[in-house]
Amino acid sequence: MTITGLHLLLTYACNFECEHCFVFGGPQQSGVMTLDRIGEILDQADELGSVEWIYFEGGEPFLYYGALVRGVQQAARRGYRVGIVSNAYWATAPEDARACLEPLAGLVQDLSISSDGYHGSEPDGPQTQNALAAAAGLGIPVGLISIAGPEASGVAAAAGQIPAGESAVVFRGRAAEKLAHRAGRRDWRTFSECPYEDLRSPGRVHLDPFGHVHICQGISLGNLFATPLKAIFADYDPDAHPVTGPLLRGGPAELARCNGVRCQPGYADACHLCYATRRALRGRYPQTLAPGAMYGAASAGRH
Repeated sequence: MTITGLHLLLTYACNFECEHCFVFGGPQQSGVMTLDRIGEILDQADELGSVEWIYFEGGEPFLYYGALVRGVQQAARRGYRVGIVSNAYWATAPEDARACLEPLAGLVQDLSISSDGYHGSEPDGPQTQNALAAAAGLGIPVGLISIAGPEASGVAAAAGQIPAGESAVVFRGRAAEKLAHRAGRRDWRTFSECPYEDLRSPGRVHLDPFGHVHICQGISLGNLFATPLKAIFADYDPDAHPVTGPLLRGGPAELARCNGVRCQPGYADACHLCYATRRALRGRYPQTLAPGAMYGAASAGRH
């Protein structure tokens, strides 16, 4: 298992509460990485020897601006390529946008701005344009991420990391609860594979403020603050894992079937069935289907 990208969920907190959010980001969430924890993660990245990219995401990482800037500086100083995903709420005027981005100039190789109806903005909206212009002026590579509505047709869902441009909504996290009813349904038995994540050799994982190592949002391989990443990845057996094993054998349908989870007749997509099944199984696999923040429970504290 060779990991080239670590995506740090700097916080679950966000100024928005978007209906499509994989991680249930919102104002009620409060988990946040400290600088010490970021340093510990970077130390473990050094130990791995295969990591090329460090991303800072959320939630909204700019809510904890000091930790974001220092974290970016530390990662860049160690030779990592750095990315940030943000909704650009901070780009209220051209000079404000530039002031926020100036400390990041020369350190960030990918700034992704989320701009769509879920964020109350559009690609040509003022905050988005302020952020794009400021980044361009400072030489920071920048792109837009836009998620289409659940009724949209002809828009492909992204596999793995969400690319620049428009992608279809994927029904995991809050999207499974808030948007799935607006999409068409398919028989649950047809979802016989995971179409979006490489569960055998993922290439990247998400790390949250509590230490959970997510192979997919809400599926934890372990806690990096208890067991080093190097050991977690070395010990990972995808076929024997209680969640990824069934998913690899027969997708979300097999995960539900082998655990005796009663399914509805139809689901919006494979992620919708997978999320609903995992939520039903949290009591059976509490350490793996964690934390509660990924399933709609409010997080708390600084971890």
